[in-house]
Amino acid sequence: MVEYSRHLDAVFHALADPTRRAMLGHLAERELTIGELATPFHMSFAGASKHVRVLENAGLVKRTIRGRTHLCRLEAARLAEANAWLRRYERFWNAKLDALEALLLEEDKAKAKKVKE
Repeated sequence: MVEYSRHLDAVFHALADPTRRAMLGHLAERELTIGELATPFHMSFAGASKHVRVLENAGLVKRTIRGRTHLCRLEAARLAEANAWLRRYERFWNAKLDALEALLLEEDKAKAKKVKE
């Protein structure tokens, strides 16, 4: 259980940064080099490499080194673990959203009734 918690902590830490989330989005499309990952953010290879290292430590990215090229690919299994953890709480969100929807519908009905009167 402690190991599972460490994995989740690392995943959520990695996902907390918008640059890393965007990098994962790009990697969901295809494998990319670190240079290609850095380009949209106008950051150095070293800066992008630090982000990739955090993603690697979380188990979200696998880096393969071919000569001087660092090729990165998405490893989605840890994302699935995080999604499973979040889904445990989905019923609470849905209940709150259902209650909000009911409240808003009642307000709309009350406003419509006032307009008719």
